[in-house]
Amino acid sequence: MALTFTLDPSVDPALRDGVLGLWADVTNAGGAVGFVPPVTADVIRPSFVKHLASMSEGGTRLLVGRDEAGDVAATAFFTFNTHRLMTHWVWLYTVMVHPKHQGKGYGRDLLAAAADAARGFEGIEAIRLTCRGGLGLERFYGSCGYKEVGRVPDAIRVAPGDDRDDITMLRYLG
Repeated sequence: MALTFTLDPSVDPALRDGVLGLWADVTNAGGAVGFVPPVTADVIRPSFVKHLASMSEGGTRLLVGRDEAGDVAATAFFTFNTHRLMTHWVWLYTVMVHPKHQGKGYGRDLLAAAADAARGFEGIEAIRLTCRGGLGLERFYGSCGYKEVGRVPDAIRVAPGDDRDDITMLRYLG
């Protein structure tokens, strides 16, 4: 079964709870989405509220993938650049697929849906994202058309003595 993707869904309590639950489940399974386990939805909520505020101002857009049961199974947030010399590309943040769906190709589906959505944004020519080193994410993104364009060694401190590279990836949409 494939996911069904929606760009800019209406944020109701079910979607809010679905995104928060997904974010907590991905983090607690070891996913590199801004937190380290253990984490709860309450800990993540302030970060989600910041995304929602930016969405209401037009600076961020949400892409949601739902599974066959209608549950939130994947997300990605687009953030537009405000610097006038960088408005031709968009950031992709908080790229997540629920752990129970790992290995089904949903990550590739999510990135393909993100590229399709970004092609519909006026003036956008590329997608940029960052990922945490040490997990092989750069190989996965590379297999989906992204190219590593920068790396800052040991920029992410997951825990004392566990520093990871901050890797910047870019995908042109043409």
